[in-house]
Amino acid sequence: MEQLIFRPRVYKFDTCKQFLEQFPLTSDDLILTNAYIFKPYFGSGLPVNTIFLEEYGTGEPTDEMVEHILEAAAQMGPCRRIIALGGGAVIDTAKAMAAASAGEHLDALYDAMPNLVKLRELVIIPTTCGTGSEMTNIAVINRTRLGTKMGLVGDALYADQAVLIPELLQSLPFPVFTTSSIDALVHAVESCLSPAATPYTKLFGYRAIEMIVRGYQVIGRDGRDRWTGLLEEFLLASNYAGIAFGTAGCGTVHAMAYPLGGRYHVAHGESNYAVFLGVMKKYMALRTGGELAVMNRFLADLLKCTPEDVYKELEKTLEAVLPRKSLRKYGVQEAELPEFAESVMENQQRLLKNSFVPMTASLILEVYRSLY
Repeated sequence: MEQLIFRPRVYKFDTCKQFLEQFPLTSDDLILTNAYIFKPYFGSGLPVNTIFLEEYGTGEPTDEMVEHILEAAAQMGPCRRIIALGGGAVIDTAKAMAAASAGEHLDALYDAMPNLVKLRELVIIPTTCGTGSEMTNIAVINRTRLGTKMGLVGDALYADQAVLIPELLQSLPFPVFTTSSIDALVHAVESCLSPAATPYTKLFGYRAIEMIVRGYQVIGRDGRDRWTGLLEEFLLASNYAGIAFGTAGCGTVHAMAYPLGGRYHVAHGESNYAVFLGVMKKYMALRTGGELAVMNRFLADLLKCTPEDVYKELEKTLEAVLPRKSLRKYGVQEAELPEFAESVMENQQRLLKNSFVPMTASLILEVYRSLY
């Protein structure tokens, strides 16, 4: 059994200036980013082609949005290296760019999985503390033609270099910080509970959980302004979680979040948060032993409670940084829940295979209804 997949070289710089000194940019490079990130930290005058994601759409990437960006990149001429500077939407789009030929449609890339071919070098610089995607071979794109988000997977999507720059998190709005870091927490928890988990992935996963929960405890005690002093901790925790789920995978939480995000355009981290505790409570009802017992004891030590009360206390800790919404408040209609459950079973088997317990459509529907 494969124990740990670790493909990109990982670099860390305190500032963007230090990054540019070690990674000189040339006219053969194409940076995919957001203007509000790029301009304050990198200014103008760099000898590179630049595409700003927001000129092609907002929110998380759709198939149409990515295809328009691929067309724009092709018009700029050949490039040797794609540099993704941004959050999950930028990173996922850049991964597709690294493997797509000029004019290629996303459907063709999905049809070629997992035998995608890397055509360009890929450097990923995350600017949130949640995606962990700089360490994985997965890009999640909303396939509007199918009505759900789906993972594009293949070894060609691994970054060649992953670069951590805590300075880039300084301008994060607090709501983006919370949803992205909760996403990292979910990555870590799901990877630890996955049947594919190994001692190596658990080493990174449990450490990420500890760092994130302790950070939330500090924020809950000292106030929201305190999080800016924890940027490096959260960025590292996100990276550790990415290492963990890059091998062990994510499970039912992510699978159930995708219909909500795909249909109602809820940000990825927030859609995971919307279903996270419901899934964990269902796991508890179905099976209390195994790795879940280990997880609950670990969380109980962090939260200073009994294992039986761990998700009640975790909910309080999370609510202190971001109140959770019911599915109804996102606009979901109760009649849609069976359709959501069917979509999960039909389109998310890649994730469901990593569930702590096997999930059926009826169990998934029960979770959705408990969260409605």
